[in-house]
Amino acid sequence: MKLGVDGAKRVKKFFYRIPVTVLQNTVKYDCFTINNDVDLQVMFLCRRQFPEVRTPELLAWLVDVVSSSGGSNRNTNTLANPAGSSSRPAVASSSIPVYEPVVQHVASPSFAVDLNGTEDDEVVERENLPNALVGVAPVGVGDGFLVDEEDDDVEPDMIDDDSADDIGATGPALEVGGSSSGTQQYPPHFSSLDLDAMRHEGVLGHAVGFRARDAEGTTGLTEFQVGQQFQDKDEALLSVKTYSIRRGVQYKVVESDHRRYVGKCSEFGNGCTWLIRLSLRKRKGIWEVKRYNGPHTCLATSISSDHRSLDYHVISAFIMPMVRADASVSIKVLLNATAAHFGFRPTYRRVWMAKQKSIALIYGDWDESYNDLPRWVLGVQMTMPGSVVVLKTSPVRVGGQVDESQAYFHRLFWTFPPCIEAFRHCKPLVSIDGTHLYGKYGGTLLIAIAQDGNSNILPVALALVESENVESWTFFLSHLRQHVTPQPGLLVISDRHNGIKAALEAPDGGWLPPSAYRAFCIRHVAANFALTFKGKDARRLLVNAAYAKTEVEFDYWFDILRSEDPAMCEWANRIDYSLWTQHRDEGRRFGHMTTNISECVNSILKGVRNLPVASLVKATYGRWWTKL
Repeated sequence: MKLGVDGAKRVKKFFYRIPVTVLQNTVKYDCFTINNDVDLQVMFLCRRQFPEVRTPELLAWLVDVVSSSGGSNRNTNTLANPAGSSSRPAVASSSIPVYEPVVQHVASPSFAVDLNGTEDDEVVERENLPNALVGVAPVGVGDGFLVDEEDDDVEPDMIDDDSADDIGATGPALEVGGSSSGTQQYPPHFSSLDLDAMRHEGVLGHAVGFRARDAEGTTGLTEFQVGQQFQDKDEALLSVKTYSIRRGVQYKVVESDHRRYVGKCSEFGNGCTWLIRLSLRKRKGIWEVKRYNGPHTCLATSISSDHRSLDYHVISAFIMPMVRADASVSIKVLLNATAAHFGFRPTYRRVWMAKQKSIALIYGDWDESYNDLPRWVLGVQMTMPGSVVVLKTSPVRVGGQVDESQAYFHRLFWTFPPCIEAFRHCKPLVSIDGTHLYGKYGGTLLIAIAQDGNSNILPVALALVESENVESWTFFLSHLRQHVTPQPGLLVISDRHNGIKAALEAPDGGWLPPSAYRAFCIRHVAANFALTFKGKDARRLLVNAAYAKTEVEFDYWFDILRSEDPAMCEWANRIDYSLWTQHRDEGRRFGHMTTNISECVNSILKGVRNLPVASLVKATYGRWWTKL
């Protein structure tokens, strides 16, 4: 009656759809059938539990009403417009385009500035940058990481099904993504310290993701129809693969290009006639099912825990909400969720690739992120004078010759004026530590933390380096001393890493007494002690001796330790007492016996350690320095 077709059309099916994830420039929906009052209650429950879900769209599938003469209207498969939507005709698709402002994207991997091409070039206070900055994966990390011999995206006796795209080689970055070319918008956790958010659970315990099961578990089991339309080829392939996974059958890609896609059952000609042909309608720019012979009439010939159609593209679409909620979600959690949802268990490598693709879709391309970083740095230095950013690059050599048009990313040190100013009012000590990055290219994040008189923790400087070694620690500590902590008599608390030791003992580093002093984290000392001497009691005695505030108290615990095993005392005596005991620190520790303030910040950075480099740096800016 609302549409004015009462008497000519009747409602065959009533359902609602909600947006659950965004892929490139499309919004993906999950549809749920409304058969009774319980289904309506589930719809309202979903709306109340997930505020980020906008108002559900109610839709009706209309079919012709057969007249008394036996005739009917020609159109027997009409989909009504969602309530409250525009008058644009709806098609049998699960996505609609998202309209975004036109952004001029910079071709990777280049940006329009100059570089002299030397290895030691740095960017400090808006100096020149390289023409091209390329991220380099450390040995064992990146494209070669977790490689197994199985090619997840190549099926035998068939043409490539467009599943072998590089991770992160996607379209324009999303609104919440990492490109600095468009209007700056940060994801929520860029400025929030709450990283406890994990995966979103859907209605009745089902995971929310691409083509998630509805209340009856029928999604992916509905047969295709001739004339069914999809917004693009990616959506069409996801539907075909999801169908194949849900049915537990295999198919071969016979033909695949920019205009058509043809798939046949693996048992085609051997008792099964399943075939699907999709073509691009150039005028409308949509993909349509032109031919369909289904359903399958074959049975699975073997039992397998994996499915070749469950590639990392399908997995990426499913896990997108979980990765968006928490970028630090582990591969094991994602793998188990995928297995529970699809009924097949993919390889660890495939889920790892899927997560990297999801992160690239949300936060920007992994490789282009290295080019976004210098541009963003220059913007911050222009708007926040006094910002210190040191970008070190390495030249690209081709056939023994230096290619001055490109440079590899090597190391980055950064801090901001509020940190430099705030440290002048903090305790004269700094805790330093390093933590691994878990993105596509790995790396290490070095961090320096201070604390004020009210026990407030203050990050004062960070650096992105390849790993913890003498050169990287020297790079970080030299710039920390030069730009942030020039005060005399400063104490540095750290673990016993040889790279830190060499950097602090360098004659020209500025960290030697009386300009600066060093102290060990007792937790790391005790951990090293436990490698030689087993038993919790001995470790406890060593820690108690370290925390002793007087020499008498220290001797008390040390004598007990000696009675346990004299070798324990001999081991401890090899370390200067001023480095690990409180009674010999001359008051420089201010009670700080560990690097716990650094570990605290590392846990806060847990979510961003999985992101591309530009997004990681932006996150530190949004979390701390904009609030100081």
